[in-house]
Amino acid sequence: MDDSELERLLAAGPPEPFVRTMARLAEEDPGFVAISCEDDSITRRELERRSNRLARVYAERGVEFGDYVAIALPNGIEFYVAFFAALKVGAVPLPLSYRLPVVERQGILDLAKAALLVGVREDEHPGHPSLPAGFEPGAQVSDEPLPEVVSPAWKAPTSGGSTGRPKIIRAGSGAVGSSALNRLLYRYTPDDVQAVVAPLYHNSALGMSIGGLLLGQRLAVAKKFDAEEVLRLIGDHGITWLMLVPTMMHRMYRLIEAGGRYDLSSIRIMLHLGAKCPEWLKEKWIELLGPEKVLEIYGGTESVAITLITGEEWLEHRESVGRPWYGDMKVLDVEGNELPSGEIGEIYMKGAGGLGSTYEYVGAQARSINGWETLGDLGWKDEDGYLYISDRRVDMIVSGGANIYPAEVENALDQYPKVLSSVVVGLPDDDLGQRAHAIVQAEPGTTARELLGFLADRLVRHKVPRSVEFTDQPLRDDSGKVRRSRLRDAAIERVKTRA
Repeated sequence: MDDSELERLLAAGPPEPFVRTMARLAEEDPGFVAISCEDDSITRRELERRSNRLARVYAERGVEFGDYVAIALPNGIEFYVAFFAALKVGAVPLPLSYRLPVVERQGILDLAKAALLVGVREDEHPGHPSLPAGFEPGAQVSDEPLPEVVSPAWKAPTSGGSTGRPKIIRAGSGAVGSSALNRLLYRYTPDDVQAVVAPLYHNSALGMSIGGLLLGQRLAVAKKFDAEEVLRLIGDHGITWLMLVPTMMHRMYRLIEAGGRYDLSSIRIMLHLGAKCPEWLKEKWIELLGPEKVLEIYGGTESVAITLITGEEWLEHRESVGRPWYGDMKVLDVEGNELPSGEIGEIYMKGAGGLGSTYEYVGAQARSINGWETLGDLGWKDEDGYLYISDRRVDMIVSGGANIYPAEVENALDQYPKVLSSVVVGLPDDDLGQRAHAIVQAEPGTTARELLGFLADRLVRHKVPRSVEFTDQPLRDDSGKVRRSRLRDAAIERVKTRA
């Protein structure tokens, strides 16, 4: 889609402040159940009134226009109430994992200079204004509408990237917008029932569910991702639209493959993103749902540019993440020259509004060349302009002069029926420079010999890991993200200890 077409479509739906949209929806159908989470639910009117009351508490605690309100709450209705309460005082919601260690959380609070922390006891961060999880304003606090205000940034999620060092990715737009973009890109409709199964500190789960609410959808929220529970939720709630990451798709498919009977017939659109999806796994989901129901996008939290590919297109361009739908992308070499089709380089993006129009980093600097920005991903384009992702630049392993892309090895490992998850890292090697090392979560009794034998038929020899270790702990979080640098450093220490 070219920029002129996008401008025309956005102009067709006049932008409206998020808080006005929610108030309007509550007035149009106050009894409509906006969100359900397990046995709890909330109507539009209740969401409007509860967030009004909480917003007044935020203001009493000193939150002012443009301040950050850090929300460290698990998935649930309380999160959405806190989110809209922040917007109603003109603050910027900063979602955090409620599982973060105190030291890591404090680092983010210091970086943001957050005015309020929601979901954590005040004694965990002495001197920092906080409200605990489960807090309810006193009955004397009014639930009447507040003066309308538009937050200067409607979200500010955090990301550690591959380095593990936190940064904040502040949205480049205020809490005002049109539903046109979401309806076109995500194939939304107001009548959809959206499943929210990824953690809400994950940018995509947050953005897509807020977009759904503002469009008038009903949300069915899972407190945490559990493959079997999500499969049942789809049938029980008649889910028509959901977003998954490949880790979720993998776990869910294993249950279906094992003979589980689940009703997926209500699904109209299944969108996936967040990591490179193995070809075999995507093919299985296309077989399950039909190619017309499977969408994939690539673009990152920064949303500088976005690609889109339908299931039908993917069958013609396997492993591609599509062509630019918004903005533009090209593949450059280390000197900044554009590479011809088929050659791997670093992916650079340019948005319709130019540098700094879609996001702002707090705690990091963007990498750019002549107005083109990169998120650090490597890839290539085919002759038709379809983009393919190889791996993260910082994750690539150079072993004996040969490039090894961890994602490729992990995709092969994950095809083994006993493997639940895998992460491949590069360890120092006196001879090769680096050697590939696999960390695998698998069913009890799985051996390194059987895994390496499985890989020998699927990967060229130099890509097969030189060592394998097993763990009984999940390697990726509920959003499919992995702290690769932390796993690599821990593996290096274990090797040193054994030496």
